[in-house]
Amino acid sequence: MTTTTTTMQPGALLQGAIRPAPAWRRKLNRLIGHRGLTLGATVLLLIVLAAIFAPLLAPHDPFNQDVSARLIPPVWNAQGSWEHILGTDKLGRDYLSRLIYGARVSLMIGIAAALISGLIGTTLGVLAGYFGGRTDAVISYLITTRLAMPVVLVALAMASLVGGSLKVVIILLGLLLWDRFAVVTRSATQQIRDAEFIAAAKSIGASTPYILVREILPNIMGALIVVATLEMAHAILLEATLSFLGLGVQPPTPSWGLMVSEGKSYMFFKPWVIVIPGLALAVLVLAINLVGDGIRDVNAPDGRN
Repeated sequence: MTTTTTTMQPGALLQGAIRPAPAWRRKLNRLIGHRGLTLGATVLLLIVLAAIFAPLLAPHDPFNQDVSARLIPPVWNAQGSWEHILGTDKLGRDYLSRLIYGARVSLMIGIAAALISGLIGTTLGVLAGYFGGRTDAVISYLITTRLAMPVVLVALAMASLVGGSLKVVIILLGLLLWDRFAVVTRSATQQIRDAEFIAAAKSIGASTPYILVREILPNIMGALIVVATLEMAHAILLEATLSFLGLGVQPPTPSWGLMVSEGKSYMFFKPWVIVIPGLALAVLVLAINLVGDGIRDVNAPDGRN
């Protein structure tokens, strides 16, 4: 009787015992391990939650005026009061309440403007990158024309003609910030339009809209998310600029840019009236940029920039 002994090499045993982690788990580990992304997402989440639950968190009505309590300093000042933790403005309105409600305005403008500009820019960029030829030439001309126009000057001119309001600011910024979406999506589409999976979809008779929506868009979504975060931060800063100049969100709507504008007359005597909303703007924009940079790093082939 013959006995057959099968000997396995140590390398084979090691390969069988250690299996590579799934792609989603590796990406999740990158997300959790990225310090900038974690910090930015945490701060951004806190601001979003404060904006959502503003009626529960705000200690006072942000529109309630009390001239007898005007320009009360923050609580850390010797003349401060716990009734108004961050003090009051020139009309006696609670600064903390207006700051919390102002987060709603900034986030609403940033998200809405990014959605409008993203829809316009992504549509033009995908069409230019996929079809090429005359379509690409026409859309490239539109992109060049848009890049030649200074955003701030055009926004100021249009806001002065139409009149400043929350709706006007959202529409203006949405129509002015689409160029980066178009440039990025055009380049990304050109890189994958001749890929094998696109050729396979054409070979089975898939329609052009199906290829654009179901094949190309999912493969450029990572780049779109990064651009969306950058444009969201850009829109928030532009809204603050317009509101500071009196052509954006109009009083008494709580806006961080408007709060800075209303406090500029007291900046040398009551510096906190512009430091507090200015710092809030800086923290929000920094958090959004950290999230965008983190998403870019996580989607990189090696997980680094």
